[in-house]
Amino acid sequence: MEDNKMGKPLTQFKRKDCIAMKIAIGNDHVGVELKRHLIEYLTQKGHEVINFGTDETASNHYPIYAQRVADAVVGGQCERGILICGTGLGISIAANKVRGVRCALCSEPVSCRLSREHNNANIVAMGARMIGPVMAEAIVDTFLTTDFLGGRHGMRVDMITAIENGEKLS
Repeated sequence: MEDNKMGKPLTQFKRKDCIAMKIAIGNDHVGVELKRHLIEYLTQKGHEVINFGTDETASNHYPIYAQRVADAVVGGQCERGILICGTGLGISIAANKVRGVRCALCSEPVSCRLSREHNNANIVAMGARMIGPVMAEAIVDTFLTTDFLGGRHGMRVDMITAIENGEKLS
């Protein structure tokens, strides 16, 4: 096993293969086509994808779908979640209101990798008006194959949870 500059095995930072997962996906009317693309892409890779989003292109309300995916992830029905709206902003904000959710809005793989390594993100949000299907695939691959590093990052995630629970940090 190859080591990096810090002397830790590289596989600790990123899995070489992605173990099949049960993934929740949700979207509003803007994200219908990108969601369909990602469901097919993920299914072909062996993942089980549960669709909590809409298949209608008439205007609807993204908080509904954010909550459905967030509840499925936090409740243990699904291991990770993917959310899609026009920009990814509103749906990520809505998801982050659910206790236990760490939803990261990502438009490229680097921030996605860091959201997993440093923040243990359990949901990724994307904007269908911001990125195309190839970039969405790269983001999702990164999201599903990157492990949380723990250590000092674990302490910080614990602090985020403390804030979520109404505790004051000193």
